[in-house]
Amino acid sequence: MKRRHFIQAAAATVWASSRPMAVATETPKPIRVIDTHTHFYDPTRPQGVPWPSEKTSSLYRKVMPTDFLAVASPMGVRETVVVEASEWVEDNQWVLDLAETNPSIVGFVGNLNPSDPKFKSHLIRFSKNPLFRGIRWRDNRVPLDGDLDPLIVAAKQLADHDLELDLNVPYTKLPLMHRLAQAVPDLRIVINHAGRPGDPKAIPPNWKNNVAQIAKRPNVSMKVSGLIEQAKREFGKSPTATEYYLPVLDYLWDQFGEDRLIYGSNWPVSQRGGSYESSYKVVDQYFSGKGHEVAEKYFWKNSLAVYRWIER
Repeated sequence: MKRRHFIQAAAATVWASSRPMAVATETPKPIRVIDTHTHFYDPTRPQGVPWPSEKTSSLYRKVMPTDFLAVASPMGVRETVVVEASEWVEDNQWVLDLAETNPSIVGFVGNLNPSDPKFKSHLIRFSKNPLFRGIRWRDNRVPLDGDLDPLIVAAKQLADHDLELDLNVPYTKLPLMHRLAQAVPDLRIVINHAGRPGDPKAIPPNWKNNVAQIAKRPNVSMKVSGLIEQAKREFGKSPTATEYYLPVLDYLWDQFGEDRLIYGSNWPVSQRGGSYESSYKVVDQYFSGKGHEVAEKYFWKNSLAVYRWIER
């Protein structure tokens, strides 16, 4: 009986050693994924929402953490940093209240306009909540061209409170954002949506130049988010093959490297391009293909360094 067991064990060893090398070198999945770009909102509230518009957007519906988990958790994504979807000051509190009972939210990037006379007092108020990790400026709401002085003043206040700044701007405004990053070197800055290159098969030449310039600032990171909805296709039918997005992914990798690229889905807006699964698999294949350590950095470690989100 013992001899039979020995023979079986030896045979198993021989079989295992003869398996293809691909199995032995298979890249393990990252042990954790933090989606740093989701939006939650509730149009059924008495006051409604400033975005999205009921008449113009298919996104007009109640979107809550449970909805996010339903589409993301099959990919192993169960935590998120929420990014503002409203310019109403009190909606900062609405998201913080939502996070109170939803531990999947590990951080929140709010919305405060630097031109608001009460900017500083609002910042002090919300920064008392450890989930409040920074704010986002959008070019359609904040004047991000011309006079930089008021922006620099507000940016320094963010840095003083150990908060970060998300920037959703077109690639044409990245040189100005480079100047902002240079003026406030202690401020952690995250460029949203890959710098908005548009369709990977029709990237404007200045996108590369401007990305290369701002990548020289060590306090700037790039969020690889919003990829599939920038591909010009019918709603929900963007290409799902990673190869299609290599012109963007390879260039960002060359410029920012493994320590300053961050995962974000832009869900539910990403549904304009396709499902959560399809958008996730594009970047998962790319970054996991560079090894386990790189995938860990991209999917959660780099975001911890920038957002300093909290454990729930």
